[in-house]
Amino acid sequence: MRISAIRVLVVEDYEPCRRFVVSILQQQAELQVIGEVSDGVEAVRKAQELQPDLILLDIGLPMPVLFVSQEHSSDIVRGALATGAKGYVLKTDVGSELLVAVNAVLRGERFLSSSLASRDFSDSKDEHPDHHPDREKVAPLPPHNVAMRHEVAFYPDSAALVDGFARVAEAALKVGNAVIIIATEPHRSGILQKLRADAVDVETAFRQDSLIQLDSFEALSSVMVNNLPDRLRCSEIISDLVARASKSAKGEHARIAICGECSPTLLLEGNVEAAIRLEQLWNENTKDYNVDTLCGYLWSAFPQKESIPIFKNICAQHSAVVGRELGY
Repeated sequence: MRISAIRVLVVEDYEPCRRFVVSILQQQAELQVIGEVSDGVEAVRKAQELQPDLILLDIGLPMPVLFVSQEHSSDIVRGALATGAKGYVLKTDVGSELLVAVNAVLRGERFLSSSLASRDFSDSKDEHPDHHPDREKVAPLPPHNVAMRHEVAFYPDSAALVDGFARVAEAALKVGNAVIIIATEPHRSGILQKLRADAVDVETAFRQDSLIQLDSFEALSSVMVNNLPDRLRCSEIISDLVARASKSAKGEHARIAICGECSPTLLLEGNVEAAIRLEQLWNENTKDYNVDTLCGYLWSAFPQKESIPIFKNICAQHSAVVGRELGY
């Protein structure tokens, strides 16, 4: 007999993270995502409307939370406050204290029912500040109008990554820009196959250096020192590639499009620190060039136990989380 699907409502204000969480949930057939919302007010409305079996909620949402409960156990109250809640009102005190409590938390103050006033909850007051710890570790995304574009896309499988890189390469070549592809051999072969199928003259592009391909493993072997990317080596390889490609860029506003998966390769190997560091060095070393970079990650690269902080950190190293894939 088929078990009914568990209906899930996802509440997360950071859109890339929300998409990532949904993609993980969708991997299990028994889970059905019935709604996605970005703020607490909408979450309450959707919960009433959809009646989900499970609500997945980021407790770091920028909203005050006031508990109203009949539970008066000190451990339960302390646990509620430890989630970041601003107040706790016992149902026995609702008639006389609810409006007072609402006004207090809206002012940013903490409120406890008078029946709880004699107890000490000081250890829970600052245990979980209003801001979410992950948001402090990850810098916000830079604005979309930065001169240097270093964007990131997340693909469900290799076929989707090949298709995404091929679209960028074809579009860039058509407007006279040069393209550098740094990818694994199977992906590079797939990209060339797609370009040829779309009547792109890849042989001429290779001869003119308007299309340059480099194996991601070879690139990594040339920049890694003690299992981490070296700043000087990264600078040298980027400088050499850009100088080579620049000679062939002929567009009115000549730029170079780079599609790469070096950091994604490191992440697939489990070297998270090196992957993040390479993204940072890429930003440092391409800021003075007319280059647009698209990094392609596979969802399978993210270990599920630690995936969300890593995912947010990867996003934070880029100027945009792709919707348009460089927009040529």
